[in-house]
Amino acid sequence: MSLKRKQQTLGGWFKSGAPMVWLNGGAVAIAIIMTIGLLTLIAVRGLGHFWPADILEADYVIPGQSAKVLIGEVVQQEEVPSARLRGAGYPVADDAPEFMTRELMKVGNREQFGADFSWIVDDWLENKRYPAELVAVERREWGNFYGRLLSVKENGQQVAEGDAAWAALEERLERVEDLHHDVMRLEKKDIGKINHGLEKLRLQQRSLELKEQLTPAAQADLDAARAELDAQYKVLEAELTALHGQFNRDSAVFVISDGREVEINLGKIVRAYRPNGMGLGEKISHYGSKLWEFLADDPREANTEGGIFPAIFGTVMMVMLMTVFVTPFGVIAAVYLREYASQGAMTRVIRIAVNNLAGVPSIVYGVFGLGFFVYVLGGSLDQLFFPEALPAPTLGTGGLLWASLTLAILTVPVVIVATEEGLARIPRMVREGSLALGATKAETLWKVVLPMASPAMMTGLILAVARAAGEVAPLMLVGVVKLAPSLPLDGNYPYLHLDQKIMHLGFHIYDVGFQSPNVEAARPLVYATALLLVIVIALLNFSAIAIRNHLREKYKALEH
Repeated sequence: MSLKRKQQTLGGWFKSGAPMVWLNGGAVAIAIIMTIGLLTLIAVRGLGHFWPADILEADYVIPGQSAKVLIGEVVQQEEVPSARLRGAGYPVADDAPEFMTRELMKVGNREQFGADFSWIVDDWLENKRYPAELVAVERREWGNFYGRLLSVKENGQQVAEGDAAWAALEERLERVEDLHHDVMRLEKKDIGKINHGLEKLRLQQRSLELKEQLTPAAQADLDAARAELDAQYKVLEAELTALHGQFNRDSAVFVISDGREVEINLGKIVRAYRPNGMGLGEKISHYGSKLWEFLADDPREANTEGGIFPAIFGTVMMVMLMTVFVTPFGVIAAVYLREYASQGAMTRVIRIAVNNLAGVPSIVYGVFGLGFFVYVLGGSLDQLFFPEALPAPTLGTGGLLWASLTLAILTVPVVIVATEEGLARIPRMVREGSLALGATKAETLWKVVLPMASPAMMTGLILAVARAAGEVAPLMLVGVVKLAPSLPLDGNYPYLHLDQKIMHLGFHIYDVGFQSPNVEAARPLVYATALLLVIVIALLNFSAIAIRNHLREKYKALEH
């Protein structure tokens, strides 16, 4: 083939647009591969944290020092230059290999050793072994504990030792777990309900004082109601004291790596297990239990242990409330701009402003929410409706309501634009046909146009949910906290407490990843929480997509 013919063929290939097709296809493929790779990395590092890892016991022989025994889990391994180790103070010989293996070992026993994790040089580990009797203990405070079980005590008296100690420990831990649930029920539900009633009486009395209506009869009624609640509280307090006595009855004695004996109250233990002696079925069962704890329990240990259920609940509740607020405002604004407003210069300016609002940094919305919703609107509502609670704010502080409204303001431009595009795609003949049959403009809009535009509204809502669920910066200013004492939804009237602060998955990731005092312990939870946030957003979006597809099929015939 001649050079000229080749140039013509190449030029025709470029003119056909095939290079752009391949380029775009390649870009999409790379984006998909990167997304799948990122999600896989997050899933492996996050979900792998809950698997019961084997416990290593080895002799750690540092050159020029006495050997010591180490017990713990190996969580990370890396190759580092010998010169780097030498510069960090390790006694590495001059003739050592160029690269040496360094491992991060979770040794636990923080109150004994001062830290949960320790970097060790693998070349100096000798006589590695995995004894089946080594025990890993998850505690409510102070992180994990590793050692060998010696004996179990009841009220200070030894009741089991040796081989019988493990069965006795498991039996008493089940009893302690049941007692813990009873204690939590009393503290959070029963006593919480009484405290809510006492606070309600206090505010009622303060309200009567401000109105100068606190008569002796009204005071007597308040005192009688307060006395009844106090009597109920004393009964529950006695029951709680008895439960705490049983809760702290048992203890276990362990020997740690340096030979010391340590006694731990079983009330401080969440679970104890021997991973080196567990079969595959036992490990899978343990993994499921840990995963359920992560999804269903409250956090502990500065959010580095336990579960994240309050953050899941707060995220979903806030997004649902945001949806309730943003949908009517966005749809009404879009309907006015498309169906009623004269299409002049002012309307074009408004559309440009709406499009620009979608690009405003989210922290700006947070500052607006803090200044307008919290201080101005919330402070005014406190003066009007909650004067008895002042100077303590009710709505004049960050909470679920203001966080949801701030996200609604942040996402309303997306809903407006998507709804307007949906309204613009509806054929003019559909409107004219409805009007010709005698329907009014309002009836045409309500019964014909809006139902046909509902898939576009759902598209806008999907985009709004996707953006709002992952926002963190504005929420830090208007109601999201590190640890919320209770959920905003409970059995106390008015049941949904819009003034209450909440936890959020995005803020939880930030707090655990960058504010945690124990970075190494928190790192796996960052991955696990990030994966869960992606899953929550995906589930919310898939639900909205399913509704949109149903509406699209329902009104498809009208479009033709």
